[in-house]
Amino acid sequence: MARTSNRWRLTATGMVTAVALALALALPAGPAQAADGTAPPPLTNGFGLTQVDTAVGGPTNFTITVTTPEVAGKHHIKIILPSGYYGDPNRRYPVLYFLHGSPDDPIQQNYPALTTSDSMITVIPDGGARGWYANWLNQKTQLGAQNWENFHLKQVIPFIDANLRTIPTKKARAVAGVSMGGFGALHYAQVRPDLFSQTASLSGDIDLSVRSMDLRLAVVASVTDALGAICGSSSGACDPDNSPYKPGVDSDALFGSPYPVFNADWRWNEVDPAAHMDKLAGIGISIYVGNGGGVPTEPEFWLEGAAQHVKDSMDALGMPYHYVDYGDGSTWGTQCNGGHNGGCWEQDLRDLIPRLERAFAS
Repeated sequence: MARTSNRWRLTATGMVTAVALALALALPAGPAQAADGTAPPPLTNGFGLTQVDTAVGGPTNFTITVTTPEVAGKHHIKIILPSGYYGDPNRRYPVLYFLHGSPDDPIQQNYPALTTSDSMITVIPDGGARGWYANWLNQKTQLGAQNWENFHLKQVIPFIDANLRTIPTKKARAVAGVSMGGFGALHYAQVRPDLFSQTASLSGDIDLSVRSMDLRLAVVASVTDALGAICGSSSGACDPDNSPYKPGVDSDALFGSPYPVFNADWRWNEVDPAAHMDKLAGIGISIYVGNGGGVPTEPEFWLEGAAQHVKDSMDALGMPYHYVDYGDGSTWGTQCNGGHNGGCWEQDLRDLIPRLERAFAS
């Protein structure tokens, strides 16, 4: 099972299927200004974030590296500024927080569509190979601190507002993501509806209920490094030493027991986006998904069912939304085959970004 530039691919059934699926304006104006015409702008540490290493990139598309007590290790934050950012020092911008999938990194998020907007800032924070945009239940595994939700919502957002000329209001923030990041986008908007006016899932793991047990087990597979275990016990070409999910930790480390016995899985139900769509009342919601050509060994096949469950929930609540099921991708741009891949997500973003710009401008 080879790691791709955007997530993982499915190669079998059963547990292997799960493994592959896993695979306010009162603030002062931000001081960031490019030192010259080629370098990223200097940013000031704060809100628990300390910059380390050297920023990489140019003045409008660059990546910084930070450390935080909330999550062990070093973490990239990719920032894309509008091309006219430095030309009008009095202009402020809305912000799109874009959440990557598993097991990716911000530096791999090179969708051309993300660089097309001249009216908003895009911020791509590290979500870890299998951080799942959550504060883990067990903070004492080999992985160390895993408070991803705190990192993003309590540190990254105020850090960006303090350093860049943002419009620091709910109306001017959106959160969107692909795959694991699709879960994160809906989850963050549900736990902090005061922060975001728009949310979008692109092929997201947005139903973690028992009815979508395959998706729940995919999350467990990433946490426990089931990929490495399966590779290690197989005679195929996959290499357990190169698993992006090492070291594996206990299946209960993220949200407690995933198994629906005597309500032991209540934490999973608590964070299941499909079960709490009512919390997104008043927030613009966009859902994009394909069907993988109807092939059960393609992740998008399972994610289409999850997206349909979310749609059913919104319909029952009478909620407005933007829903695109592009099926096999034949009518969705020139690079989409309906699968779980960047070609489809690029087309999703080409549809989403202009819609966000219109919402921000309204």
